[in-house]
Amino acid sequence: MSVSIDISVKEQQLTLHSLSRSVSYPISSALKGVGQQYGSGCTPLGHHIIRARIGAELPLNAVLIGRRYTGEIYTSALAKAQPDRDWILSRILWLSGCEPGFNRLDVVDTMRRFIYIHGTPDTEPMGIPKSHGCIRMRNKDIVELFDLCPYGTSVYINK
Repeated sequence: MSVSIDISVKEQQLTLHSLSRSVSYPISSALKGVGQQYGSGCTPLGHHIIRARIGAELPLNAVLIGRRYTGEIYTSALAKAQPDRDWILSRILWLSGCEPGFNRLDVVDTMRRFIYIHGTPDTEPMGIPKSHGCIRMRNKDIVELFDLCPYGTSVYINK
């Protein structure tokens, strides 16, 4: 199955294209806007691929730290106990830039910046920039997307 993803930062929307259909999901990109630099907290632009798929078969709201399942399931009580935590939940699609000097290699390398498409608490707003650089999605949406996107899927992020 041939699929690709287009992400519009302006529209705060991710669209999955396949041979048979296109489906769109609301997202939340970086609070600090778009940018390529390491440490910027910005969402990188340009052509990427899904370099790694992490979390297959994990339960909905599974908590991941350092790309590893902690054994925790996100709850409001857990969130209250750790209010400053940047929650990465359910699944991770780890992006790798395809454009050397722009989003790949050196201080602009998307993968070395740990930029993901990932789940976030359902209490977090979608449709407004609020992430630390990643693309956040509703948990049910990231699980659906994860199941439709093989390793190597093309991802284009535009303003």
